[in-house]
Amino acid sequence: MEKILDIIELIAYEKGLQVSTVSQVVKDSIIKMAKKEIDENIEYSVEENQKDRTFKLIQTLSVCEDDDIIASENPHKFMPISKAREMSQDVNIGDEVKYELSLEDMSRNAVNLLFKDLEFNIQRTIENQLFEKFKSNVGKIITGVVVRVDENQNTFIEIDEIRGILPIKNRIKGEKFVVGNTVSCILKHVGIDRDGIHLELSRTTPKMLEELLKLEVPEIKDGEVVIAKSARIPGERAKIAVYSNNPKIDPIGSSVGVKGVRINAVSRELHGENIDCIEYSEVPEIFISKAISPANIISIKIQPPEDENLPPKAIITLMSDQKSKAIGKGGINIRLASMLTEHEIQLVEIASEKQDIENPESNISKVGVDALQSLFKD
Repeated sequence: MEKILDIIELIAYEKGLQVSTVSQVVKDSIIKMAKKEIDENIEYSVEENQKDRTFKLIQTLSVCEDDDIIASENPHKFMPISKAREMSQDVNIGDEVKYELSLEDMSRNAVNLLFKDLEFNIQRTIENQLFEKFKSNVGKIITGVVVRVDENQNTFIEIDEIRGILPIKNRIKGEKFVVGNTVSCILKHVGIDRDGIHLELSRTTPKMLEELLKLEVPEIKDGEVVIAKSARIPGERAKIAVYSNNPKIDPIGSSVGVKGVRINAVSRELHGENIDCIEYSEVPEIFISKAISPANIISIKIQPPEDENLPPKAIITLMSDQKSKAIGKGGINIRLASMLTEHEIQLVEIASEKQDIENPESNISKVGVDALQSLFKD
């Protein structure tokens, strides 16, 4: 065991572990081996000798009377006073006696088992530390290098020597990766079993948008601007609601940046996804009216859900020429607004003036009403 502490420091440096962590692993392995090789009933401890840079395997026994029955029944825990005084005349009843057990006399098989146990436990310690590190980063952006893309287009990304998987379902439509690409993803899930650590990655979750904005917008990172809600249809369009408690800060302007430089940087990372930034409001009617933009609306009525498992309904009244804007191409605008506000949105349209002109009966009716109102005004 000569200069074992030097070896521990070397292992700690190579594996990126704390010296104290490796030292404890070695101590536990020595005690485990001693229990198996000598006597499993003995209470062992391992002490460091910093001067000699070695470990000492120590057995501790309590001193008792020679005729005490406890000593004969528990020889691995107690030592008779007569035997203890063979080691030291200063020993008294009730004292603890420590003496060193030689590891040099261990069999070759025991030494081999010790090294195998050390290797296993050090690797497990590394995995446990990595697991805790990844666990603390769930929901955050991590970056790695693509090492493989399988026949189903699932992408395998190596991060800190751990291989994570970016399933095709979690990849933005139209994206393609090749071996060697550097890719940023949200760490969606981390697990560990006898085969090691498993990472599931995603680029489609709204959290990806929020974390990218934190990286690009200092006001969001510092907490001056808060992301209240976000919704995405990955690779196509997204909406994000922000607010600030500081009246001197414009939350939308800060998020978008000068000439859109900040929001455009996020868009590029998300494969060209268009991002709408709106101001959040705790008043549902105001929030929904902003979320349904660029459509201009006339009124909003909120109806509570008939079933507690269903979202509340927002009935939006708007001019017919605004309906297409509210719905958006392929229904994308109204879907995002519904996701962002967590309301079911129903549109009620009113004919525009242009339609009234094209529909004479409707126009006559409107003129008749105007004439009737003018009589009362007079």
